[in-house]
Amino acid sequence: MISSIGKPLNNFFSWYLERRMVEIENFKSNPEIVQQQTLSNLISSAKSTQFGISNNFSSVYNSSSFKSIIPLRKYEDFEPFIKKAKNGEPNVLWPGKVKWFAQSSGTSSNTIKHIPITIDSLKKCHYKGGKDLLAIYYRNNPNTQLFSGKHLIMGGNEKHLPGNDKSISGDLSAIIMKNLPWWCEWRRSPNKVRSLLQKNWVDKLKYIVKHSSKDNVQIIAGVPSWVLIIMNEVIKENNLNYIHEIWPSLELYLHGGMNIAPYKKNFESISSKKINFYQNYNATEGFFGLQSENDADDMLLMLDYGIYYEFISKDNWKEDQPLTLSLEDVELNTPYEVVISTNGGLWRYRLEDTVIFTSINPFKIKVIGRTKQFINIAGEELMIQHLETAINKASEKCLCSIGEYTVAPVFKNSNKSIGFHYWLIEFCERPDDLSNFSSILDIELQKVNIDYKSKRENNYPLNKPIIKEVPKNTFYNWLESQNKLGGQHKILRINENKDKINEILEMENSN
Repeated sequence: MISSIGKPLNNFFSWYLERRMVEIENFKSNPEIVQQQTLSNLISSAKSTQFGISNNFSSVYNSSSFKSIIPLRKYEDFEPFIKKAKNGEPNVLWPGKVKWFAQSSGTSSNTIKHIPITIDSLKKCHYKGGKDLLAIYYRNNPNTQLFSGKHLIMGGNEKHLPGNDKSISGDLSAIIMKNLPWWCEWRRSPNKVRSLLQKNWVDKLKYIVKHSSKDNVQIIAGVPSWVLIIMNEVIKENNLNYIHEIWPSLELYLHGGMNIAPYKKNFESISSKKINFYQNYNATEGFFGLQSENDADDMLLMLDYGIYYEFISKDNWKEDQPLTLSLEDVELNTPYEVVISTNGGLWRYRLEDTVIFTSINPFKIKVIGRTKQFINIAGEELMIQHLETAINKASEKCLCSIGEYTVAPVFKNSNKSIGFHYWLIEFCERPDDLSNFSSILDIELQKVNIDYKSKRENNYPLNKPIIKEVPKNTFYNWLESQNKLGGQHKILRINENKDKINEILEMENSN
């Protein structure tokens, strides 16, 4: 039975869902028209900004003229404009002043990126995505009682920009949490968490464990690795066997940013009831996709959040100004780099995230990695998608579970003609035979990547992968040494070389 407190919000989402599903069905049925209208609205809104004037937005009439007039850009090309906005100048990339700048949580670059978050992008994109995700969950699970309990949302940190007390920089999650709408803030656990947005991870963890243990938590949201730490700490501090002993109504985990598959077994081991996993693609630069069905492993591409999409084929990723494809031109199961123009003031921005389309009616996607995150020392073109699929299969077959892992290519000889992949793995439950696990992982990689398989024939030019097991908490300790605990920080899965792995091993040896 739904509590009297939860009834108003359940009624709100019933009303919202009924109205919103008409709009969602519209962009599913008319994706090209909706995207063209989105582009027209974006150009019209920003034509009088500094960027719009200098890039001749007044001459843009359709997607063709947009592509011919406005060049593709990466973050460094936007830095001069973002610097002006950070200094308080109005109407730079988007109308008005920008108060928030989200620090990118990307793992493939050492560059610290500050992405402008406008009022439009916050309300019409990020928050709209959150409402849609919950509303669609309600549609798929009509007997849910989510709002009879509390919501535990993992957030990062924020701080004022140097010399500018009116502008705030921090993780996107911190910006979102500090400005949550009433319907979410009302049910938040723990309360008064805003005071922790400038605290370190350890203090934040202690506060959450102490206070959320007293609440009836029904939804958890955050990066899998950090959420698992919180749940395990709650279990430990309260001397429990399962998380449902203290949160009996916990039913939904909202996740994004990392593939959940390697972590699922760990969640299941501390749960006595089923938890529904719903993924979203809410990047620093925008909310792009959300899971629209129970137990799905892909996401509906959201086309009416003030984002215009283009896509670059894999063969053209290394080009400076490659040809881009519109939605009507994409093909199924083909890797594409995502290009976005947004109501946050990013224009033909090369996101460097890569996706494949699992459906084109409607458009559904899977995130498969980054354009720069490949292992390709022998033509194997091993992507994150391949690693995650293979290690998940190997874990199932060997009855083990993975905590964290990272991979790097290594050459065996000076002329770089023979190499192998070096895996650093932290197991939650280790396999009985590590050598057998390595063999099965190798076989599973060959199944999902034909180029890898061909390069493994006769052990040339690739040898069998080598696995180095490290003790539990090794990756946590390394992140702590890098001042990267909590929030949106994640372990880099693919490395260009073995330098980072050597750092982790040296730290572990010194301990």
